[in-house]
Amino acid sequence: MRIVFAGTPDFAVPSLRAAAQRGEVVAAYTQPDRPAGRGRGLAASPVKLEAVARGIPVRQPESLRDAQAQAALRDLAPDLLVVVAYGLILPQAVLDIPRFGCWNVHASLLPRWRGAAPIQRAIQAGDAETGVCLMQMEAGLDTGPVLLEQRTPIAEDETGGRLHDRLAELGAQVLADGLGLLRAGIRPVPRPQPEQGATYARKLDKAEARLDWSRPAEELARTVRAFNPWPVAEATVAGERLRIHGAVALPLAHHAAPGTPLAAGRDGLDVACGQDALRLRVVQRDGGRAITAADWLNARRDLSFG
Repeated sequence: MRIVFAGTPDFAVPSLRAAAQRGEVVAAYTQPDRPAGRGRGLAASPVKLEAVARGIPVRQPESLRDAQAQAALRDLAPDLLVVVAYGLILPQAVLDIPRFGCWNVHASLLPRWRGAAPIQRAIQAGDAETGVCLMQMEAGLDTGPVLLEQRTPIAEDETGGRLHDRLAELGAQVLADGLGLLRAGIRPVPRPQPEQGATYARKLDKAEARLDWSRPAEELARTVRAFNPWPVAEATVAGERLRIHGAVALPLAHHAAPGTPLAAGRDGLDVACGQDALRLRVVQRDGGRAITAADWLNARRDLSFG
């Protein structure tokens, strides 16, 4: 079988490894090198680095909408195109090229959380479980029929980063299962997505990372977990801007104004919310590194609590 793989970030790397186990990946498509780091030099994507290490030819078109790019893909004579967080829109003309069409590994239980940030949105919404779907791609945004899926619970303390890594491996497993069936001559049965329960996981925006103390503590705690390691929640605490890397909600009745520091100790700093309180555990000052809230309190001897 001739497989073309299309992906860009770290999330896609385990799936590339799964697809390439039998030497069937004839090319890896990934986004062009982008400026990164303090020097803003061009950096290769994680998928490009993995493909180069495996001796897989890499292609990096700016778009797949023009006829020349589509002809180059057609010349590869792919049986299957596997797409994992590629980041470019695939027009219908591209979806029609492979013999078995295009498969997508998506990090949610479709139709819930279609779109760019399903992992973080699931945590932010307080979902008890999530998973990975292997989907037959069509022209709509994550609307194609589901071929296979795997479910997994979301732990109460799970961050966006940890869930990302777990789902990346789970996605590789689901893809490997699908490829195993296809090699055996069994095409996974497509299951159309129901319209009921469809939600959209919009792209993360740094502006969302600003915590609003008037919101319930549980909601803010979920945001802190979802936005770790990026874009990282931030808030003003005792007049200082802090990035919040770790926090938990406390069922604490109070009459203080939202944002008021209530108590402090070795376990952290409790801040009043619109409902209950948020205990800050790991924070980061401007220009500093992440430290425990207790260490930050040692540097803020000016604070007092009633």
